[in-house]
Order: sequence, then C-alpha cells, then structure tokens
Amino acid sequence: MSGEPVKLAGGLDDVSIAITDPGDVDREHHGWPDRLMINVGNVVAWLFPLLMVGIVAQVIMRQNGFNQAWLDDAQWWMYGFAMLTGFAYAITTQSHVRVDILHQTYSPEKKARIEVFAIGWLLVPFLLIMTDILTHYAWSSIEALEGSDSPNGLHRLYLLKASLPIMFVMAIIASWGVLKRNLQIFSSVKLHIVLLWMFPAALFFFTRMFHYAFYWYYAATTDMKARSISKEAVFSQVGLFAIALLAFLIVISFVLSRKKSKEA
Repeated sequence: MSGEPVKLAGGLDDVSIAITDPGDVDREHHGWPDRLMINVGNVVAWLFPLLMVGIVAQVIMRQNGFNQAWLDDAQWWMYGFAMLTGFAYAITTQSHVRVDILHQTYSPEKKARIEVFAIGWLLVPFLLIMTDILTHYAWSSIEALEGSDSPNGLHRLYLLKASLPIMFVMAIIASWGVLKRNLQIFSSVKLHIVLLWMFPAALFFFTRMFHYAFYWYYAATTDMKARSISKEAVFSQVGLFAIALLAFLIVISFVLSRKKSKEA
C-alpha cells in the first residue's frame, strides 16, 4: 500500500484513513531481524489466497459428491504454517491485538521499558520453552514418518510438524528485533544489560544447553539407555551451572563495558 489517505464515502470528505503496510511502520529503525520477518511474512501471506481457493473448491466438490481428503489436509497445512509465520510477523510489526488503555498515554521511554520487560521476561521464555518441546515433538513425528489419518490424505505430516520449532525460532528472532529497538530508546545494547532484561529466557536457555551437552556426552561415551542418562546426578546441577555461567557473563560484560567507558 502507498500509505496515502483515502476519503470515506457518504459525504464525509473531511475524514480520511491512511492505509499502510504494517511492515512500513518505523521502517527506518528496523534491523535485520525485522527485515527478515517482514520479507518472510510478505511471501507466506500468499498462502491465504490459496487457502481460500482450496476451501471454495472443497465446498463445491463436496456438494457434487466428490470429497478430497488430501485437500482437507492441505487446508490445515496452509492455515497452520501461515498462522505461525503471521505470529512472528505480528510481533515485528506490532500489528497484534493490544489493549492500550493506559499504555497509550505513557511516554516513549516508559512504553519501551514495558515492551522490553514483556518480551524479555514473558514472551521469549515462553517461545524458548515451546521451541524445546516442539523440537522433541517434531523429531518423534519424523522418526515415525507420520502421515495423515485418512488413506487419501497428505502422508508427509512430519514435514509440517518439523516446521513448528522453526516457526517458533522465527518468533524468537522477531522478538529480539523488537526488544533491541525498544532497548535502544532508554539504554545501550550491551551484553550484561540484555541478559538482565532477558534473565528468565537466558537462564532457561543455558540450563537446557548444559542439559543437552551432558546428555550427548553420556550418549556418545557410554552404553546407557536414553531414559537412564537423565537420571545421572549431574543433571540435577544444570540449573546451578546455568546461573554461574549467566552471572559470569554479566560480570565480565559489565567490567569490560566500564573499562571501555573510562578509556573513551
């Protein structure tokens, strides 16, 4: 869309609406995560016209006694993939539904602080947890070569399920782009500052990192069964290892930042 105002019909010549592409909003401040999500979203958006064609075609064929199970599956595939991609797109463009009764009256700095807290302490931890869960879910589907419940359906359902963790990673990238843009409004983007504003997410990430590192070490060096590995005593300490690493990174980043500031 061009973003030029469009006059309303019905004699209301003094009223106009600016029709714009959400991806054009605040474009001058967009970083690579924002541009990536907008470009991907603009491509995947073409699935919705295809979805509409598929729905209409299925309705017409059913009325004439021709039910195509594969077309039913295709509709769910397109809808699921497009909606999850749209989730990341909405995060980047801030086009999701908001209730801004109080938020809209705040100063830009206060709005930015709220956005950074909500993304770093609430949204990203959820996205990381879901990515972790869905990675196992997708792998199980791939191992089983999961297909459709219908004999005439699409029999590579594991491809769709394999895309789920990828879509959540995209949402994490989109969240990082928005967090960084808002963080720059009231603070510098330095490692210790980012880790503090994303503390729950960083703690979960490092905890899982240690967990998987120990898991694959035992899997590669022993003959233990998969279920037995996680029962080893070291796995009860991964949280402490994560806290220690997180604290180390925060302190080192803070010290280096102060040293660089004094030298400047």
